Amino acid sequence: MFTGIVEERGEVLAVEQLPDAARLTVSGPLVTVDAKHGDSIAVNGVCLTVVDVAGGAFTADVMAETLRRSSLAKVGAGDPVNLERAAAVGQRLGGHIVQGHVDGTGVVWSREPAEHWELMRIGMPDRLARYVVEKGSIAVDGVSLTVVEVGDSEFTVSLIPTTLELTTLGLRQPGDLVNLEVDVLAKYVERLAVPHLSTIDPARAGDNGPRVGGSEEAR
Repeated sequence: MFTGIVEERGEVLAVEQLPDAARLTVSGPLVTVDAKHGDSIAVNGVCLTVVDVAGGAFTADVMAETLRRSSLAKVGAGDPVNLERAAAVGQRLGGHIVQGHVDGTGVVWSREPAEHWELMRIGMPDRLARYVVEKGSIAVDGVSLTVVEVGDSEFTVSLIPTTLELTTLGLRQPGDLVNLEVDVLAKYVERLAVPHLSTIDPARAGDNGPRVGGSEEAR
């Protein structure tokens, strides 16, 4: 489990293509201080298992399913990435519960600078829209953020100077892909509620009922 509080911005040193997988070597002096074989490190929000540590860098394998669902399929040597070690028992939960199990990718639609912060608008797959709510939490490239506004196929988050400076979100431009992980609690609630939805009066469901159909791709 992670908290969505990025510890450092690392750099991809090498990408080795394997049959139905890839092997990444990533520079991360801070996250490798106490890292060892078998540890979990989130790379742009994707939980990866460390297979080797050497010289301030670690190596991890990325399975086909992860490549299909996340933007790690497109990373190359020299690319910056957000890094976070797994949460330790007893530490403060500064962000929210992040599993490192990316649900899909979104597309940066726009960036709107303000005096001391910035708004980022991100398109999302329709299948994730029902889990994104105003004032709720979402992980974008592994960064825990609060949703400011939600549309039918997009949402807006605000980025403070620290986030812009210390994470890859400060480098993202319109058209860039970002990894999205919705709040796992919302998915559990839906799973538990679905068997009972047929007994709910639609008039009492408001505007937050389940959505059906639509494109799987972010617009």
